[in-house]
Amino acid sequence: MTEISFYFNVPSRTGYACRLLRRAQRQGMALAVTGPADALNEIDRELWTFAGPEFLAHSWIDRAAEVPASLHATTIWLGANPIDALRHDALLNLGSDPPPAFETFERVFEVVSVDEADRQAARERWKTYARRGYPIKRHEVAA
Repeated sequence: MTEISFYFNVPSRTGYACRLLRRAQRQGMALAVTGPADALNEIDRELWTFAGPEFLAHSWIDRAAEVPASLHATTIWLGANPIDALRHDALLNLGSDPPPAFETFERVFEVVSVDEADRQAARERWKTYARRGYPIKRHEVAA
């Protein structure tokens, strides 16, 4: 069953998402990121410059054919439809709703800022996951 992890009170959603992706990638997880286009474009830009020499390889899901097969497992896949990601280990959701096909992933990461609208949307996602019986872990990032 998919394990859901919420990371609350992050000062910068994009910055924390990049750190979370780096940590998960180091643990050998195949990763996908989903959300609205503006959030995906922002994470794309951040991943190009994040941690300088520790470049995090990433590509758009709809451009998978352009990525050599030998790199598929270590590439972070960005896209609106995560079911099209080549592997389904972990999914980072930057959207306000539970992502489509989230149950096909072993883990789902939810990053929640201090913004009240973001927190309210996260509460609704939490309720949706809980109603469906998924195990949820809560992590407080900042007090």
